[in-house]
Amino acid sequence: MRLQKLQELAGHLYELWNLMDTPIEERSLFEHVTCNVSAAVDEVTVPGALALDLIEQAEVEVERLDELKASKMKEIALKKQGELEEIYVHAHIEIDSVAAQEKIMALIDPGNIEPSELLANLDNQIATAKEEALSRKDILEKVERWMSACEEESWLEDYNRDENRYNSSRGAHLNLKRAEKARILVTKIPALVDTLVLKTRAWEEDRGLSFTYDGVPLLAMLDEYALLRHDREEEKRKMRDQKKSNDLGTEQEVVFSSRPGLSPGRPLGPKKVVGPRANGGANGTPNRRLSLNSNGSRSMGKDTKRENRPAAPVNFSSISKENAASHVSATDSAPISP
Repeated sequence: MRLQKLQELAGHLYELWNLMDTPIEERSLFEHVTCNVSAAVDEVTVPGALALDLIEQAEVEVERLDELKASKMKEIALKKQGELEEIYVHAHIEIDSVAAQEKIMALIDPGNIEPSELLANLDNQIATAKEEALSRKDILEKVERWMSACEEESWLEDYNRDENRYNSSRGAHLNLKRAEKARILVTKIPALVDTLVLKTRAWEEDRGLSFTYDGVPLLAMLDEYALLRHDREEEKRKMRDQKKSNDLGTEQEVVFSSRPGLSPGRPLGPKKVVGPRANGGANGTPNRRLSLNSNGSRSMGKDTKRENRPAAPVNFSSISKENAASHVSATDSAPISP
């Protein structure tokens, strides 16, 4: 009989200790009571373990903790409510935390509910929240991947618009590596969105509820993203086509408008007539034979006319084309004696 009474008191102590987060040091003071909480009569061998003074001591401690529990009821209830809200936050389930706390206070202050009943109710809510969070885990993980990919997609667009992205500035190689990874990640977004849509619809059909993400229906978010992505891709396509058209027009303007009257069927310029030049050969190189005349050492020929010809001046290239031509013509027309 004493063992049964002592075990009941030990059970109450454990319940109150766990409820109020009693420190280990304080619990250890009644270890001689709680050590026999599940023992049989023949297993209790310590002398005085079932003494009446020990039972009375345990009863006094239980009464004290009950009174403390009543005074700390608000603190305990709000603590459990905070635990419940944390589960909802991680599961991206929107709740009115202010209204929930006000409801708890309305139940505690006038004593409309037993403390144990209120705590049991909160425990049930916590268990339900954990179950719902577990059912949403797979979808939420994919939502996080999708949002992360969208952030990289936005960063990549800004990076591609940066004309100085290839400059050898500090950190440029890191941005280049990030851009390569981002391009791969962005290509996976459409398939990820399709998977999310299928899983979300299956979840809603199974539970008969709308899957919300921080209060917003997830399917609506996905539909909006798909529409925006389509519009953005269409805009990019139009910009690429416009750029190609502008570049082609610029090239044609440079090629065909730089010279008046130039058309694709006409040659770029008149053909140059290859012939002797006053100061060089047909290909523009200086005429070595003519330049030798500037030394005044002309070889003696049989014809006296050749001896009387004036030597070419040192600045032979300054002679006008007309004089040079007549001079060459006179030289060529002179008869050569055998």
